[in-house]
Amino acid sequence: MWNQFFLLEEYTGTDTQYVGKLHTDQDKGDGNLKYILTGDGAGSLFVIDENTGDIHAAKKLDREEKSLYVLRAKAIDRKTGRQVEPESEFIIKIHDINDNEPKFTKDLYTASVPEMSGVGIIKTALPDMSRENREQYQVVIQAKDMGGQMGGLSGTTTVNITLTDVNNNPPRFPQSTYQFYSPESVPLGTHLGRIKANDPDVGENAEMEYSIAEGDGADMFDVITDKDTQEGIITVKQNLDYENKMLYTLKVDASNTHPDPRFLYLGPFKDTAVVKISVEDMDEPPVFSKIFYLIEVDEDVKEGSIIGQVTAYDPDAINNLIKYSVDRHSDMDRIFSIHSENGSIFTLKPLDRESTPWHNITITATEINNSKQSSRIPVFIRILDINDHAPELAMYYETFVCENAKPGQLIQTVSVMDKDDPPRGHKFFFEPVPEFPLNPNFTIVDNKDNTAGIMTRKDGYSRNKMSTYLLPILIFDNDYPIQSSTGTLTIRVCACDNQGNMQSCNAEALVLSAGLSTGALIAILLCVVILLVLVVLFVALKRQRKKEPLIISKDDVRDNIVTYNDEGGGEEDTQAFDIGTLRNPEAREDSKFRRDVMPETIFQIRRTVPLWENIDVQDFIHRRLKENDSDPSAPPYDSLATYAYEGNDSIADSLSSLESPTVDCNQDYGYLSDWGPRFKKLADMYGGDDSDRD
Repeated sequence: MWNQFFLLEEYTGTDTQYVGKLHTDQDKGDGNLKYILTGDGAGSLFVIDENTGDIHAAKKLDREEKSLYVLRAKAIDRKTGRQVEPESEFIIKIHDINDNEPKFTKDLYTASVPEMSGVGIIKTALPDMSRENREQYQVVIQAKDMGGQMGGLSGTTTVNITLTDVNNNPPRFPQSTYQFYSPESVPLGTHLGRIKANDPDVGENAEMEYSIAEGDGADMFDVITDKDTQEGIITVKQNLDYENKMLYTLKVDASNTHPDPRFLYLGPFKDTAVVKISVEDMDEPPVFSKIFYLIEVDEDVKEGSIIGQVTAYDPDAINNLIKYSVDRHSDMDRIFSIHSENGSIFTLKPLDRESTPWHNITITATEINNSKQSSRIPVFIRILDINDHAPELAMYYETFVCENAKPGQLIQTVSVMDKDDPPRGHKFFFEPVPEFPLNPNFTIVDNKDNTAGIMTRKDGYSRNKMSTYLLPILIFDNDYPIQSSTGTLTIRVCACDNQGNMQSCNAEALVLSAGLSTGALIAILLCVVILLVLVVLFVALKRQRKKEPLIISKDDVRDNIVTYNDEGGGEEDTQAFDIGTLRNPEAREDSKFRRDVMPETIFQIRRTVPLWENIDVQDFIHRRLKENDSDPSAPPYDSLATYAYEGNDSIADSLSSLESPTVDCNQDYGYLSDWGPRFKKLADMYGGDDSDRD
C-alpha cells in the first residue's frame, strides 16, 4: 500500500526529508524505466529520483498552511516511452507538531463588573469593591496548550475591567445652612438661589429631587429641580411683604429618585438642609382696597354731589401720604372729579342715562413724597334711571277719516316711546285732555298694551265744513314721578270708496266739482297777482314821498306848533297785535307783552284755556276782546307826558312863549346873535329891525 505517505511539518534537518519510494514489479533494475511525479507540489515541494523512485521533500512544510497533498506517479519505458503500468494516485499527509503557541482572538479585552458584586466568570479578589475608590482595572491572562505540560506553548492577552456604578451612596449637602435675600416686590416665580447636594454615584443613580419638608415659609416659597445640573432652585410662590414678615426658614430635602432596594440597609437615601430667606424692604406703590370699584348713582344727582369713594394706602413702613386724581384720558368730558386727599368722587356736570348709561374712569393714587410710586384702579360708574322723560308718540301719524265713516270705526292705532328704562318695564295710559274730556268727533280707547285706538264718534264727516281735525291725546306712564305729555293727532277728512280706501283728501276738489273750469281758476289767480303788484307799488311810492318842513314858511312865527304827516301803521303795525292769531288760534303765543313799551308792573302770566275745538272766527274774536279787556298787562297803558320845559341849568331859561311878556316891543332878542350859528335862524327872526317885524 504505497498510496499514502506521512511527513512531519517544520523539518529542521540539513538534508531533504525522505518521504517514501515508488517501485513497480516491471523494474528489473536495468535502468530502462523512468519514474515521473505529478500533482500538488510536484517538482517544487516534492522531488522524485526518476531512476530509483525515491521521493524527498525539498522544502519545510507547515501543516497549518496545508495538511494534505495529492500526487500521481507513473513508470515509463525509456525506449518506447509507454507506461508500463497505469498511473497511480497517492497522498502525503503532514503530521502536526506543537509549533504554535495559543493565541487570543483579541489583543485587548474589556469587561465590566458591577461594584459590590459576587462570584462570576471573572470574579473579584476583594469583597465590596467600590467604584468610587477605583473604577478601572487591567488584568493579563495566559493560555497554555498541552494541558500545561512541559514543552507546551502559551499565549497571553490583556483584559481591562471597569466597575459599573450602583446606587449605594445617598446625596449629601456640603453645608447644613443656606442664606438668601429677596426684595419684597419681586414677581412671583423669581429665582432666589440654588442649592446642590453631592452624590458620588453617576447617571440615574445620582439623580435627585428637592422638596420643602417644613418651615414657616413653606407656603411662600417653592423649590424646583434642575434636571441638567441636579440643583434645587428656590423660587417665590406668594407675594412677599417686608412689613408682615422679614425672615423665613425652610427645610429642604434632597433624595434619590432611583434607590436600589439591595442597599436600603445602608440608610435613608436623602439629606436635609436649612434655607433662610431674608426679605428686604422696598419703596412700594400705593395699594387700593379693591381690584376695581363699582358705583351706582341716580341720573338726577346734583352737580358737586359725592357719588362714591376709593381708598388706597402705602404698604411701606413709613406710610407716605397719598393723593388721588382722575386720569383725564378716561374722562375727556370732565364729568367727574375726585378729592385729592380722601378719594371722594363727585360730579362736575349733570348726568344723563339716556345718552351715556355707563362711565368708566381711571383713578390714580400717587405718593406725595415720591410721584414715581403710583397705582391705577378702574372705576365703573353705572347711571341709574330716573323717570325724567315724558312718553311721546312713537312717530308722526298720517291719519284720515272717511266722509262716509260710521260711529265706532277704528281709524288709527297709535303707540308711544319713552327714553326712560324703568326696571318693571313700560306701562302707558291714554286719556283725553282734561279741558275737553268729551270729544264730539272721536274717541280715544286705551288698549291696555301701551297702544291706543282712535275711534269715530259721529256718523259722517264733511270736508266742506272741516277738512282737518286736531285730536289732543294725554299720555302718561306709571313710574315715579309720573311723567305725561300731550300729543296732537292730525286727522284729515278724505273721500273714500265703499271699501274705505282713501281717494282724495284735498278741499280744492270741492271747487272743481262745483263747475269752475281750469281757465276760470287761472283768470282768478292772475287778478290776485295784479292786485298784489299794485299794492306793493302804492306802498313804495308812499314811503318815498318827501315830508313837508316842520315850519312852513320863514314868516310863520307860531310857537310850539308842530305838524306831522306820518300815517299810522294800520294793518302793517304788528307790534301791538299779531294778526296770525286770527288765522290759526293754536299758533298764538301765550301772554305776549307789549314790545314797544315796558309796563311798570310785571303782572303774573295768565294762562288761558287752549281752544282745541274748531270754532268760527267771530266767536274767537269776541272771546279775545273779552280777555284783553280784563287783562291788566295788555295795552294800551295810561301814561303822562310833559313837554315845553327847559332844564334848570340852562342859561336861556324857558323858550316857551306862554311865559313871555305880552308886549313884544319890550323884549330884546339881541343876545341871540351871540349864541353862534346854531341860533342864527332865531336871531334873524326876532333880532331884526322893527320895520322888518312889521
